Amino acid sequence: MIPLRQNIASMAGYVPGYQPPDIASWIKLNTNENPYPPSPAVVKAILQELGPDGSSLRIYPSASSQKLREIAGELYGFDPSWVIMANGSDEVLNNLIRAFAAEGEEIGFVHPSYSYYATLAEVQGATVRTFGLTEDFRIADFPERYDGKVFFLTTPNAPLGSAFPLAYIEELAGRCAGMLVLDETYADFAEGNALDLVRKYENVVITRTLSKSYCLAGMRLGLAIARPEVIAALDKIRDHYNLDRLAQAACGAALRDQTYLRDCCRKICATREWFASELRAVGYTVIPSQGNYLFVSPPGRNGKRVYDGLYERKILVRHFSDPLLAHGLRISIGTQEEMEKTLKAIIEIG
Repeated sequence: MIPLRQNIASMAGYVPGYQPPDIASWIKLNTNENPYPPSPAVVKAILQELGPDGSSLRIYPSASSQKLREIAGELYGFDPSWVIMANGSDEVLNNLIRAFAAEGEEIGFVHPSYSYYATLAEVQGATVRTFGLTEDFRIADFPERYDGKVFFLTTPNAPLGSAFPLAYIEELAGRCAGMLVLDETYADFAEGNALDLVRKYENVVITRTLSKSYCLAGMRLGLAIARPEVIAALDKIRDHYNLDRLAQAACGAALRDQTYLRDCCRKICATREWFASELRAVGYTVIPSQGNYLFVSPPGRNGKRVYDGLYERKILVRHFSDPLLAHGLRISIGTQEEMEKTLKAIIEIG
C-alpha cells in the first residue's frame, strides 16, 4: 500500500477553469485572462534573452530574481528587500501558509472568494475557517480579534468583483492576530490598492500577479510585498530558480511598460462598464465590479441554463456549482467585439 498522508489521499484537489483544446474557435471568458497581447516590449525581451540559438537556456537563471525585485520595488515605492518574485502569485500564497500555519493551525478567508486557499490549507494540514459577506460586501461575523495564523482577503473579490474600502481593510489589519494577506490579483483594474498598509502594519502582506493586467497568464509570474523579515522567511522556502530566464525577461519588460499597462486596463474597464450597462438593460442583475470580470444573474436566476446556451455557441464563461453562486455567472471581459457577440448570444438565449 502506498503510504500517502491521509489528507492528501482524501482531498479532491483544485479544479481550474476549463481550457478547450480548440481554443482558437472559442470566445473564452471563463478564467479572467486578458484578451490583449502583452506589451511588444515583452516579446522583444524574450527574443533577446533567447538569442539566435537559444544557448542562454543552458545556464540557470538568477536564483533570487534580484533585478526584478529592484524593478518592482522602484515601481511600487519599496526597497527591494520588501519584495519577492514568484512563479505566479499562487506560489506565494502556498508559501505563506507553509511559513505561518503549522499542521492543525487555522487559516481563514471569505466565502465566496478564491477557492484555492482551501486546497493549499488542506495540503499543509491546516484547518480552515470561512466567513460570509453581508449585503454591503463586508465580512459577516468577523471577530474583534481573529486568532488564525493567516487571513486571506481577495480585494477586489473574485468572483463577485467588489473591492473593500481601504479604511475597512486597515481595520481588519488591526483585528488580525496573525498575517493579513491582501490578494490584489485584480488591483490594476480597481480604483485603489492597499500598498500603504504594508508600511503601517507588520502583519500585512500584498500579493500581485502579472497574469491578468499584464496579459501574461502563460508565463506564471507573481510577487509579494511585505516586511523584510517576512520576505526573508519566504525566501527560505521558495523553490530555488523559481523563475526561468524567459519569465524573468518578460517580467522586467512588462513592469517597465506602465504606459501599455494603463492603456490595456483602461480599455478593459471601459468595456466592462459598457457590458454591465447592456446586461442591466435586458434584465440582468450585475454586481458593480472593480476586476476584469462581472458576476451577473439572469432573470429567473438560472445561471446554468445561460451557461449551457453560451457553451452551445462556443462562448465559454464560468458557472459555479456552489449554491451561493449557482444562480449566476462570472464573465471575464474580453475585447469589445467579443463582448458584443456575447451580449447578442445572451439576448438570443433569453
